[in-house]
Amino acid sequence: MAYDGIAAAAAVKELNDRLLMGSITKVAQPEKDELLLTLKCNRQQLRLLISANASTPMVCLKEENELSPVTAPNFCMALRKHIGGGRVVRIFQPSSAFAADAAECQGDGLERIIVFEIEHLDEMGDLSTKYLIAEIMGKHSNIILTKNDLTIIDSIKHVSHMTSSVREVLPGRKYFIPDAASKADPIALYKDEQAFNELMKKEPVLPLYKKIYMSITGLSPAMSAELLSRAGVDGDITGNAVSEAELAGLYREFAALMTDVDEGRFEPCVIYDKDRISEFSGVRLRSLEGGDFKAEYFDSMSEVIRLFYEKKDKQNRIRAKSEDIRHILKTLTERAAKKLELLEKQYADTDKRDKYRVWGELLNTYGYSLKGGEESFECENYYDEGRLIRIPLDKQLTGAENAKKYFDKYQKLKRTREAVALQLEECRNTLYQLDSIGNSLSLCENEADLNELRREMAESGLTGRGSAGSFSGNAGAGRTGQGGKNGRSGGSGSSPVSKKGGKGREEKSKPLHFVSSDGIDIYVGRNNYQNEELDFKVADNSDWWFHAKNIAGSHVIAKTGPKELPDRTCLEAAALAAYYSKAGAAGTSKVEVDYVKKKELRRVPGAAPGFVIYHTNYSIMIEPKADI
Repeated sequence: MAYDGIAAAAAVKELNDRLLMGSITKVAQPEKDELLLTLKCNRQQLRLLISANASTPMVCLKEENELSPVTAPNFCMALRKHIGGGRVVRIFQPSSAFAADAAECQGDGLERIIVFEIEHLDEMGDLSTKYLIAEIMGKHSNIILTKNDLTIIDSIKHVSHMTSSVREVLPGRKYFIPDAASKADPIALYKDEQAFNELMKKEPVLPLYKKIYMSITGLSPAMSAELLSRAGVDGDITGNAVSEAELAGLYREFAALMTDVDEGRFEPCVIYDKDRISEFSGVRLRSLEGGDFKAEYFDSMSEVIRLFYEKKDKQNRIRAKSEDIRHILKTLTERAAKKLELLEKQYADTDKRDKYRVWGELLNTYGYSLKGGEESFECENYYDEGRLIRIPLDKQLTGAENAKKYFDKYQKLKRTREAVALQLEECRNTLYQLDSIGNSLSLCENEADLNELRREMAESGLTGRGSAGSFSGNAGAGRTGQGGKNGRSGGSGSSPVSKKGGKGREEKSKPLHFVSSDGIDIYVGRNNYQNEELDFKVADNSDWWFHAKNIAGSHVIAKTGPKELPDRTCLEAAALAAYYSKAGAAGTSKVEVDYVKKKELRRVPGAAPGFVIYHTNYSIMIEPKADI
């Protein structure tokens, strides 16, 4: 979700509660597009972070300090001159009236703009008012300092007419809110049902989902979807096609939401989609509750904003650092899949080998009657209850020579089949391992994880040896069998040997750890090295091993020891094995999971790490879950 107007309103409420009347003791600019203000308020020292970064624009309180450049940038120097030692007397979101009369603006808008009104003594010792304006608008984010008449003093990003034909942000220009008149003010709109209904039906005719966030200030697409979900209205319906009852229900939900915002009733939360952070909001998102989604609520909007952007930034950095792995996996998988297709076709062609053997034997038996020059020969097939069979012949050859030709073809196809069978097994194993590594990649959280995947790919011959020690991984793929048939499971696990690098040691990747409802430790491998270690170093013979059946996934160990496996622990461990598998990642509602005692596992000679076989197992169909 974008840092929308409602999230900004929740932040403003918190900032008013904690910063109002605080004095600015320090101004720093740790990054070219980021400010860090230190304020003293109620005998507390608080830090206010304002970021105009295109990827992580935010306004929030933070705990830790940041190092600043030795030489302060020009904007930082301007702030120190004009607001250093000043007092924050008002914090608000402006409405369109702000540009006309800043002093009279009551701060009842829902723009993605936060204004700090600051009083300080100027060079003459007179009380002066300045506005520090934080625009949280994605790539258009900016931080602007103005006089009390909204004349721009300076900004962290200068915008000339060469960059924008809509608005210049340069010293000496007048500040105004861009596109202020193009959207409706939600604070005024929620008090007027007729105006809301007219807006929904107004040209241009759009689906309600788009109409809401494109017509009302401060509402993001996610908030539009939330309102429609609460009202039970299909977002694809246009405003002129929606029923009066549905429109009335939509207005009621909109009015209820905006009443909460207007009266400062917020529920800051972060939404997780499975184990990955997905959204954040200043209000409860009922449409993203249940299923794969899980909400975590906080008392502080600043904490929500910091957590979201820190984790999102971490995810983005990991994804960027893993692009080389993804590219290699894609290339190798496509190549192996194409090779497998050709080998399977070649293997199928060898099915006719026995036909040539039968023809050769029949010619040896009955071919004495051939005189030479025949193009075919018809005889009884004693392999098929004496039915007649027609055998093509090379008329240049005798019967015995034709028989030898067919025996030679049979032997050649037999040898081909044996060779292709080995290549098929090797190709399938390669695809299996690539599938496993791809699944492991989704669980990577740091550079150590990526390094283990790179190391596995290098040591398995998938990449050059020079890239060893620079991959990390996730759960491996598994193929399993039941009742007397061999089961195979390719795992994921990592317990890489730490390598010295520079003065320290490389960070070690670790498996996931859970505790069941019965108090039993459960470990989940996140790549094939971790699976290998869990299976043969961590697990005892009496512990239980779980793995998604016939699909890439993590190896899961329940450390029961000699005690009996409790039913709840069994279900929870199986749910984890299902969740941390390729099927779980694909959103499959039910996954079959095999489980056996660890003593049943056997290594596969010469196979990739984490690949095991077992000859007997139990199975269970279960819903993938990570929150046991």
